[in-house]
Amino acid sequence: MRRVTIVAKGEVQRVGYRDEVERAARKLGLVGYVENAKPYDVRIVAEGSEDALKQFIELIKIRRFPISVERLEVGWQDATGEFSFFEIKRGEWGEELFERLDAAGRLLYRSVELGEKNVELGEKTVELSEKSVELGEKSVRLGEKAVSMGEETLKTIRDESEKTREVIKDESEKTREEIRLLRIDLREYIEESLKEIRVKILEIENALRKAGIM
Repeated sequence: MRRVTIVAKGEVQRVGYRDEVERAARKLGLVGYVENAKPYDVRIVAEGSEDALKQFIELIKIRRFPISVERLEVGWQDATGEFSFFEIKRGEWGEELFERLDAAGRLLYRSVELGEKNVELGEKTVELSEKSVELGEKSVRLGEKAVSMGEETLKTIRDESEKTREVIKDESEKTREEIRLLRIDLREYIEESLKEIRVKILEIENALRKAGIM
């Protein structure tokens, strides 16, 4: 069995630190005591197994409002076995009362401070919600504009498609007419050419007859 003598320094008086120390000691099955040490420290004497005492030292390094342990001065000795339980050695009743009131006042002040921060956060949340609604409305308007533009684009495409069909139809009719006229011209040309060929053949036949060849 071992003993540790600890002096805790920092914000450790009138903040409920001794209660936390007692709770940790009882949890680990240690014996001894904790008391205020003038002017601003807390003195702790604890006995138990070395492993439990090491855990105890870590547990009482508290930095949680309103407690703020800046450092622990630790001394190791052999256990004396003089303690049968762990206790808080308290001072005069008036001193203890004021310490309790101080601790309660600090916690109350902290609660008010946190409440004000919560209100501030709530206001910011409302503001963000309003901005989100505004952005949502803008998104809806943009969506409506996009739909409107899409409808206009579709109408334009349809109109252009109709115009294109009309142009193609007109061009097709023109092309068919040109082909028809070309066919007529070609037929007339062929007929004229055939007539000329026939005339030439007749002239050749007449010339051959006159020459006594035919």
